[in-house]
Amino acid sequence: MSRGNETADTDFIFLGLSPSFRYISFLTYIIFLSYIITVSGNSILILLIGVDSRLHTPMYLLLSHLSAMDLILISTTIPKMVTNFWVQRRTISQIGCGIQMLLYVTMTGSECLLLTLMSYNCYVAICNPLRYPVIMNPRVCLQMTTLSWVVGFLNSLFHTVYITHFPLCDSKEIWHFFCKVSAILKLSCEDTSTYEMILFVMGIVFLLIPFGLIFTSYGIISLSVFLMRFPEGQSKALATCSSHLTIVSLYFGSGVFLVMIPQTQYSAQQSQAVSLFYNTLIPMLNPIIYSLQNKEVLGALRNMLRIGVCSQIAARRL
Repeated sequence: MSRGNETADTDFIFLGLSPSFRYISFLTYIIFLSYIITVSGNSILILLIGVDSRLHTPMYLLLSHLSAMDLILISTTIPKMVTNFWVQRRTISQIGCGIQMLLYVTMTGSECLLLTLMSYNCYVAICNPLRYPVIMNPRVCLQMTTLSWVVGFLNSLFHTVYITHFPLCDSKEIWHFFCKVSAILKLSCEDTSTYEMILFVMGIVFLLIPFGLIFTSYGIISLSVFLMRFPEGQSKALATCSSHLTIVSLYFGSGVFLVMIPQTQYSAQQSQAVSLFYNTLIPMLNPIIYSLQNKEVLGALRNMLRIGVCSQIAARRL
């Protein structure tokens, strides 16, 4: 199609979740509730790690950055979707769409890298416990987190800038509830097959390779745990890594579906459902899984609540 068919209108139109869904109002309120729970849970987890000195370890430092990424990820898409539903306005400007794409792709790429580095942390903690303080020193942790943020941002910046050069046709209706890369590509007047191949290659770099590294590290960890002579050591090692492994399975499982599987293999409704799971449930489950399976986090939460109660009682007495 020629470039003459491009639209002059500056706004995209979200078609949102499946228009045929009968209980869209109920689903929207559930999503909003999930957003509140996610923001509260991850904020509390970041606060606990920041104020409790016992949690000032490499594992919890990496976890706090994961929670921060989850906060940005869910805040990039869900508030806009819920607001559009409440005010009955489904548009977003091209600049707003670009910013949303930039933040979303940054967070998804950074989380994949950070989860890989967290698996390395587990590997060092269990397989090289004596050298752990030397290998995972504060400087190394800072470099690991910085690497995750910077690489994720540079990758996202490339995709966002590259996508904006594609001319758009008459329709600016996005069959999604946010500016997803694949949904924007469907609006282009030009052949995007080359760029879609680039997306596939980047999916290998940010999904399959990290997942392979994580799988390998946990294979070595499992062997080390199996060879441990003391049951207490085995239990502690399993508790250290089980939470992370659960989160990894959720992240990479949905990520592979969204990026690596061709769009012709699934419907728009299925894409929206998996995206909704990735954007709402996974960030919500992250602090819950780590809190329920971690005695140190639960202990820090109890101490914070105890301090808060004592402060209120002292204030009332005064």
